[in-house]
Amino acid sequence: MQPNPTLDQLQVFLTVVEKGSFSAASRALNRTQSVISYTITNLEAQLGLKLFSRSGTKRPQLTEAGKSVLEDTRRMLGDLDLMRARVQALNDGLEGELNVAVDGMVPCETVIDTLRAFRGRYPAVSLNVTVGTLGHVMDAVINGKAVIGFGGVLPTKNDRIIFERIGHSSAMIPVAAPEHPLGMLDRPLTLADVRDKTQLVIHDDSGLTEGEDFNILSFKTWRVSDGATKYMFIRGGLGWGGLPAPLVEEDVARGRLVHLQFPAFDQGGYPVYTIRNGANPLGPAARWLASEFHSNLSGKDEGPEPSGEEFDAAAVESAHDPARITIGTQPLIVSEPRV
Repeated sequence: MQPNPTLDQLQVFLTVVEKGSFSAASRALNRTQSVISYTITNLEAQLGLKLFSRSGTKRPQLTEAGKSVLEDTRRMLGDLDLMRARVQALNDGLEGELNVAVDGMVPCETVIDTLRAFRGRYPAVSLNVTVGTLGHVMDAVINGKAVIGFGGVLPTKNDRIIFERIGHSSAMIPVAAPEHPLGMLDRPLTLADVRDKTQLVIHDDSGLTEGEDFNILSFKTWRVSDGATKYMFIRGGLGWGGLPAPLVEEDVARGRLVHLQFPAFDQGGYPVYTIRNGANPLGPAARWLASEFHSNLSGKDEGPEPSGEEFDAAAVESAHDPARITIGTQPLIVSEPRV
C-alpha cells in the first residue's frame, strides 16, 4: 500500500521542525500537545519511517529519513501556498498567465528591473516573454500571441491596435571585431569603405517590415534570426553591424569590439510605446507592468517627455518617407536602425 499522508500531517510535521518542539508546535497551531504527538505518530505509520529520535533529549531530533522527508514536505507545502495564491488571484480577477512581447531595442537593464519588480509584485502570475524585432512585437499583439507589447510603432490597418508613448530605446552603434578590416581602420568611415563588407542584419519574418531596409549600407548582407546570433557573429569577425549601445559598452571598453566612426550610420534610437489591442482590456497585472515600464523608461527617454497619450492605429498613416509616420497632424519620426 502506497503512503498517503495528509496535508495536515505534513503541516504539523513542518511546524514541529520549525518551532523546535511538540509543545511549541501545539501553541503555534492552537492544538493540544497530545494531538500534535498523535498526528506525528500517524504520519510515521503512513510513511513507515521514524521521523524523529525522541530518546535522550527533550527536543525531538530529525532522523536521516526525517531530513529527507522534510525537503519534500517544504517543496509540497510551498507549491500548495503558490496554488492558493494563484486561485485567490484568479478569484480577484488577476491573470493566471501573461504573454508579453518586448522589442530587443528596449534597454535590457530596464527589462530586467521591470520584470524583477513584476515577479515580486505578482509571484502567482506566469509570464511568457517573447523578445524580437519591431515587426515581431507588433505581429504578436495584432495576432493575439501577446496581450501587450513594448517597442516601436509601425503603420497598421488594424484600427483596434492602441499605442502609448512611454520612453525611448537604446542607441544603436556600428561595431566590428578588432581584426575585421573595418575595425582596423582608425579613421571615419565612408560609404565606399563598407560597400563590399558583409553587414549583419536581423531578419524580421513577421512581414510587417517587408520591403523596408533600415540602416543597411552594405551591398553584401547576412541575415540572422535574433540579436544574440548577430552579436556572436560580429564578435567572431564575420561581419559588421549595429548593436544596442548598452550591450556592447563593456566589449568596446575592453577592446573586444571597435565602435566604428561611421557618420552615415544612424545611431539614434526611437520612441518606445506600449502596444495593445483595444478589443482585449488589460488585466491588473498587465496594467501594472505597463505602468512599471513607463516609470522605468521615462527617466531614460532621450527625446521629449513621454506624454502618455494614447492613439489608435486608424490615425496612423504612412508618408512618402517610410520612416515617417503621421499621427493626427504631427509627424513622428520612427527611425528603426535595426541592423
